[in-house]
Amino acid sequence: MNAIVTGASRGIGRAIAVALGGARYNIIVNYHRNLDAAKECARLLAKAGAESHVVQADVGQASDRQRLLDETTDRFGDIHLLVNNAGVAPRRRDDLLDAREDEFDHVINTNLKGPYFLTQLVARHMVAQENTPQPGGINAIININSISAYTATVARGEYCIAKAGLAMATKLYADRLAEYGINVYEIRPGIIQSDMTSQVKAKYDKLILEDGITPIRRWGQPDDVAKAVVAIAEGKLPFSTGEVINVDGGFHLRRL
Repeated sequence: MNAIVTGASRGIGRAIAVALGGARYNIIVNYHRNLDAAKECARLLAKAGAESHVVQADVGQASDRQRLLDETTDRFGDIHLLVNNAGVAPRRRDDLLDAREDEFDHVINTNLKGPYFLTQLVARHMVAQENTPQPGGINAIININSISAYTATVARGEYCIAKAGLAMATKLYADRLAEYGINVYEIRPGIIQSDMTSQVKAKYDKLILEDGITPIRRWGQPDDVAKAVVAIAEGKLPFSTGEVINVDGGFHLRRL
């Protein structure tokens, strides 16, 4: 069983990669800039008894996406699972009225265009390989999205737009690929303790621990997301596609 995990060098991506390795997957560890972190992920996979291959690729670039696919098939052959996890935050948090086009492009390229067209590439390969779903699992594509798909934050509008678009991409590909036995899922994390949220830790500590913004009063952890991915990868949701799995401590309940 072979999986590509984009943005696998750190945080949520690393947790997903290591958890899938523990579920007997061979892992393509994709990274963009941090080779040392990617190598550490590969070391953890080896410790877990999983085979891996590290591939540098910027998913926002067409040539890099093609190289990622080519290196995957050269190393492992068939692809059973794609986890679109790679994502970036805006480099600066500007009010919507001050937002810059270059920042918009930076976020959209990685967070929306990248997974949209990488899914296209991988789906074509999955269809062409004409294999049955792997034993004990399914052929699947998983988009790691965010509560920002429906939660407005005017200081990072480009991020919210990208995540809302990714939610629709899940539905579109779920519809298109169902006839080929390829299920598509969206996992929607809430406030997860990671590099991306470290700069606003004090804000979220108050919202979670004091104000109770989530019914489950704790930070989400990368492993919480990884466990949901493994459940899908092990074929626990075979009659679901286009499904949104909230891993958000109950934030989506929108309580009064």
